[in-house]
Amino acid sequence: HTRPGSSVRPRSPRLLGTPREESEPPTRSLPDTAPRPHVVRTGEPRARSLDRKQMAATGATLSARSAHAAPVATRASRRASRARAPLRCVAEDADAPSAVATGGTPVRKTSMLVIGATGTLGRQVVRRALDEGYDVRCLVRPRQNPADFLRDWGATTVSGDLTKPETLPAAFVGIHTVVDASTARPEEDTYVIDWKAKVACIQTAASMGIQRYVFYSIDKCDQHQEVPLMKMKSAVEEYLKVSGMNYTVLRLCGFMQPLISGYAVPVLEEQPLWGTDDDTRTAYLDTQDVAKMTLAACRRDEATNKVMTLAGPESYSVREVIALCEKLGGADAKVSKVPVLMLKATRALTRFFQWTAPASDRLAFAEGLASGV
Repeated sequence: HTRPGSSVRPRSPRLLGTPREESEPPTRSLPDTAPRPHVVRTGEPRARSLDRKQMAATGATLSARSAHAAPVATRASRRASRARAPLRCVAEDADAPSAVATGGTPVRKTSMLVIGATGTLGRQVVRRALDEGYDVRCLVRPRQNPADFLRDWGATTVSGDLTKPETLPAAFVGIHTVVDASTARPEEDTYVIDWKAKVACIQTAASMGIQRYVFYSIDKCDQHQEVPLMKMKSAVEEYLKVSGMNYTVLRLCGFMQPLISGYAVPVLEEQPLWGTDDDTRTAYLDTQDVAKMTLAACRRDEATNKVMTLAGPESYSVREVIALCEKLGGADAKVSKVPVLMLKATRALTRFFQWTAPASDRLAFAEGLASGV
């Protein structure tokens, strides 16, 4: 009871794991230090003020009914205790039965959520995980052409939008490992997908008690903060490290698959292709090999809370890639070279306009690659 005239001011309740609403920053710059994922406790209900007569009457009534109200009060307290307890996922052995434990709802180590499952890398991770016996769930965006091939392989799909954090929690329920292979498409804003959406996913995973979070980054991203995409990747790495979850960051150099559509097909069809006047070499990886190493990292404790770089056995320059396509295709390539200085000038022009900002970010990434990043 409270004294007459006094009151208890409740704190504003908020669901556990719901990302805080942040005002849109005036610029596209990222914070130097990412905020720590937050956990907020639900506030207590407001207490009512009673006068002395009401207090005496209430005390007499409770004393008279104490013998009969004990079972009801016990059930009510149990219900209140369960309502206040946050949901947590507790990992258990993959072969153990799915039983309810005291500390929370146990999940199997073979339960995996793949974000970006329809992409070049994501679909290879799904296929490899299914082959190794994982129960794979795929987070896919709502669209007219659903990802039927994922279900044909044996995975389950759940709809969600990375730009709408409220649609994410349902996909994380009952999951042990999250593999985040999502990235912005050419028509999408990299700041929204590769920074804001990543923060929302990490906050949701941390609040749901995810046991392992695998994130794909870019090699040497921490050394090239002048490139927006690399700065975002580096910031996400730091945000993940302070999330409280077990994590694995895999830094990648480049994929072989885009070389087919970017160089091999134009050479075979005698179409012009674009290149730069530099000799930067890249150790390209096959996405199937990346998927294989991803599953190995999920199984091994040595990969927990580590940042590792994956690279191919050999590195190639753009000139060497084109020469190899000409040799295997039996045709001469029609190459139009773009000087690095032109990339810099184009980027400087496009960054002054809001509607060309995404293009400016991608030009900065291309400029970094052409400069030997």
